[in-house]
Amino acid sequence: MAGIVFQNVRVFDGSGSAPFPSQVRVEGNRIVALAAPQSPSLAQNGDHLYDCGGATLMPGLVEAHAHLSWPSSVEKFVPGMALPPEELVLTTARNARILLDHGFTSAYSAGSLSKRVEVALREQIESGGMPGPRLVASSIERTPPVAADEQELNPGEVDPHGVGPDAVRAFVRTCAEMGARSVKFLLSGEDALQPGASQQLLYSEAEAQAAGDEAAAAGVWLAAHAQAAEAVKMALRNGFRVLYHCTYADEEALDMLEAAREQIFVAPAIGIIQATLDASPPPHFDMTHMKRSATEVRELQQRLVPELRRRGVRVLPGGDYGFPFNPNGRNARDLQLFVELFGYTPADALHAATALGGALMGMPDELGRIAPGYLADLLIVEGDPTVNVAILQDKQRLTGIMKDGRFHKTPHVLRAAR
Repeated sequence: MAGIVFQNVRVFDGSGSAPFPSQVRVEGNRIVALAAPQSPSLAQNGDHLYDCGGATLMPGLVEAHAHLSWPSSVEKFVPGMALPPEELVLTTARNARILLDHGFTSAYSAGSLSKRVEVALREQIESGGMPGPRLVASSIERTPPVAADEQELNPGEVDPHGVGPDAVRAFVRTCAEMGARSVKFLLSGEDALQPGASQQLLYSEAEAQAAGDEAAAAGVWLAAHAQAAEAVKMALRNGFRVLYHCTYADEEALDMLEAAREQIFVAPAIGIIQATLDASPPPHFDMTHMKRSATEVRELQQRLVPELRRRGVRVLPGGDYGFPFNPNGRNARDLQLFVELFGYTPADALHAATALGGALMGMPDELGRIAPGYLADLLIVEGDPTVNVAILQDKQRLTGIMKDGRFHKTPHVLRAAR
């Protein structure tokens, strides 16, 4: 079978180790061989050769907190969160393509504005009908019934949900039946939307247990918006796999996170926090309380994340992108924030967004590394992101983007003579 060979590259293999010079051969949708530059060429008759001129070859990035149906992107500002159904579907597809354009070859959904739009999108992407990342699709974020004046602040709350364990089981079962892989619950509130809400539990222990039991029976994963320490503990007691935020985790919660570190992932979502602090809203939109909350959250997370790492908890970038002041397509900024705020080296941040991301996607032995047998989700980057991870925010520096062995962005100028 004819393959693709990348020559004259420095490989960041996803492990966190320093880049090394190499040549890499892809056959079909898999990486089949690496060899030192001075070794005999990996090219075979009929292969396509790419001389990368010393660029970095690295695994594609994984977005751990994707909101593809959140409307705003770097290509189109949307001053709100509500869209007519037709525009929502097309915007979701557009955002999937935007993430791939910016080097994110995989995405783990943290909730959608529509019950089944992400499931349909995933089917289209997998069948080749449209471009987009590998997708762990979700349904609507589940919240308990909320007051009418909070509807606009909870964009996932578009259907009435009953209360009690039976209603929760039915919701999880329905999500699984429609094809969602991940089901997200807002176990606690959010101070940015309502002061003091982060400390409020939105579900009872019986309801959380029902969610965990039904998810295990249906074969789906659970994700939690968990700000309060008690929300973190509730999620861990009941089999939730991905915990977003965890901002107010206390010592008991930290001990529980450490004990579950082989089964769970944490994504603090620092991108939305920094974007809130940086935002300059129009005069009619008061973000005072949001900025006050973001200041506190950033300070707490700067203590939390290094402690989670020390305890061996897998922490991933993924910053709640898709809001008007934090648009889809800016996702790689999270890696820079991990370096600036959490004490990561650029290589550490890249490891979290690649190898750990592959584990998050449920494919630890196939995704997020450059090694024989792994899927060929690859980026060719002009420059060295292990020196300056911020260069990944410039899509012009992504001279080649490959997903599943096929170029989404073909580096024509690097094509070498056979």
